[in-house]
Amino acid sequence: MKASFKAKYDTDKSSAAAVVAVTAGNVKLRASMTDATIVKGPSLNGLALAVEKPGFFIIDYVVPKNDFRFQFMNTVRVLDKPLNLTYIHSKGDNRTILDGTLVFDSANKVSANHVLGSGNCKLKYSYVHSGVTTFEPSYDLAKDSWDFAVSRKVYGDDVLRASYQTSSKALGLDWSRNSKLNGSFKISASLNLGEELKMPKLSAESTWDIEM
Repeated sequence: MKASFKAKYDTDKSSAAAVVAVTAGNVKLRASMTDATIVKGPSLNGLALAVEKPGFFIIDYVVPKNDFRFQFMNTVRVLDKPLNLTYIHSKGDNRTILDGTLVFDSANKVSANHVLGSGNCKLKYSYVHSGVTTFEPSYDLAKDSWDFAVSRKVYGDDVLRASYQTSSKALGLDWSRNSKLNGSFKISASLNLGEELKMPKLSAESTWDIEM
């Protein structure tokens, strides 16, 4: 059994969440809750249940909304290259998402994301240089706009990432660490360059994993 605890702090609010996962054969059972589940007495607010078979399917159930989310994954070969396919359907808002990623090699891959009925499709190319620096330009067909992101591994477990959305003029900076020994954290800063008063928004989150 594994337990995970996450705390997040924004400039205007803070939140906490917990996840407990149990492995039964090749299937994982997972229960998650937020601080809304405990604050002001036990309740169903923020409670979610999930069943997962890694690499095949995930079924999520959001208890207070009585809402199901189905996700199915599969991999096929195209010109001897793996094409990872994902089908996601949310019952509550009746939305279906199709996602595909074609992996050319360890450094190059192309992905596409489409919401059925929306007429929108997002395309992204990812290139990893020397195993440490990743460049990710993407194009949104509906907005006719480009987004750009670059990330770099530093000091082993640390990753620095910068992103820019041309449609909203949003600039983002992240510093994250994923360590099995010391837990994980992420510190983010975002800034809208289109606003007259350019005030950055700051947030920080930390995650601890416990083997029970």
